[in-house]
Amino acid sequence: MKLPIKIEQNSRSPIYHQIEEQIKALIVSGHLNEGDPLPSIRALAKETACSVITTRRAYQNLEQEGYIRTTQGKGTFVAKIGDEIKEQTKFSTVYHTLSMAIETGRRHDYSFEQLLDMVHTIIQQQKEKEGRGEE
Repeated sequence: MKLPIKIEQNSRSPIYHQIEEQIKALIVSGHLNEGDPLPSIRALAKETACSVITTRRAYQNLEQEGYIRTTQGKGTFVAKIGDEIKEQTKFSTVYHTLSMAIETGRRHDYSFEQLLDMVHTIIQQQKEKEGRGEE
């Protein structure tokens, strides 16, 4: 199984963290379900063009947090995640992302009002895009 993971080399976020966050998003959004197999550490390293050590760290962290489980000799699978955890994860991820975007805007000397206008514009553009059936 190939995962739609995109690594941003210019990001301040470590690659292992980018992998973790994207796999969590796939799980909590329902794109990956309980019991779904994940690529091996080596296969994911190859797909993302990063080291096996990096992907191993991402998988270890995800397993410690309860998002995935590894069965020796069988592979790595999506674990059972409760609805409350899914909602908390979705909320905190979006909240953190929006918070970081606002901080970036403030560093570029945008006022809160200007940032709010941008958010409204982006939401309107997304609505129009969805209305046209684009993704």
